[in-house]
Amino acid sequence: MKPLLNICAILSLSVFISGARAQQGQAATGNASNASSQIQKKIEDYLRHLYAFGPDVLVSVGPPKDTAIQGLQEIDIQVKIAGNQQSAKFYISQNGKYLFRGELSDLSKDPLAETREKLQTTDSPSTGDSRAPVTLVEFSDFECPVCRNLHDALRNLLPNYPQVRVVFKDFPIEQLHPWARTAALAGRCTYQQDPRAFWKMYDLIYDSQEIISAENAWNKMVDYAGQTGINQETFKSCMASPEAGAAVDASHANGMQLEVTSTPTIFVNGRRLVGADPHLLEQYIKYELDQKKTEKAATIK
Repeated sequence: MKPLLNICAILSLSVFISGARAQQGQAATGNASNASSQIQKKIEDYLRHLYAFGPDVLVSVGPPKDTAIQGLQEIDIQVKIAGNQQSAKFYISQNGKYLFRGELSDLSKDPLAETREKLQTTDSPSTGDSRAPVTLVEFSDFECPVCRNLHDALRNLLPNYPQVRVVFKDFPIEQLHPWARTAALAGRCTYQQDPRAFWKMYDLIYDSQEIISAENAWNKMVDYAGQTGINQETFKSCMASPEAGAAVDASHANGMQLEVTSTPTIFVNGRRLVGADPHLLEQYIKYELDQKKTEKAATIK
């Protein structure tokens, strides 16, 4: 198993910690900082013992933070193996006995509305009517094989759904894909010259994914830029500019804010879908369209 996949598998597990109840007593005496440090150390020791992590594995456990639920705290854990790292949010009972990973749901709030508020789609490549009832936001990596599968699925699916707008967000996973960032910069620089040409570049990269390498990526991108019809010299200057890199970084940071950890991750009107399952994607689109029809019918009545 690849190191990053191994990390993901580890961080997806629920964990039980016993014997840490003494921490709460210390916090109650006013030594909250010391109690926090001790419980962080307790969690790190537990994970190292459970998964046989040697000194070459970095395990970073953040301080517990209060949540809206009494007796439950939030904690961030990061594991780094062979240059690959993965972060995850965990929850720990305030008595220091139970640690688990999952999602807390506030039934009084619309979780999709909160996600939509976090999605930053301004100045991102998009296709389709800006007033479309369904917006699909795609966080992708141009070198990712599953992202290519999504590209192919969308190519077949979207002609049947003119009510869908697609927004593309860069999320290159550079630890696994050595030319992904170069391709992301190419997409960004194409978009800056001609937003419509971006989708030509998008198709060219995914359709040629198997012949692109870290060694030839720059030349391939310049060649594809010419095929889209944009100015190649302007494109090359943009590729080397800090502004293009900053735009890619901002897109990636938005994905991290939304807890995107793998590609492709898609949000259909805020509803998360990980992977390239065309049937599930179509199910989400149909559901959203049906909801809009119901809302419209209710308004007419």
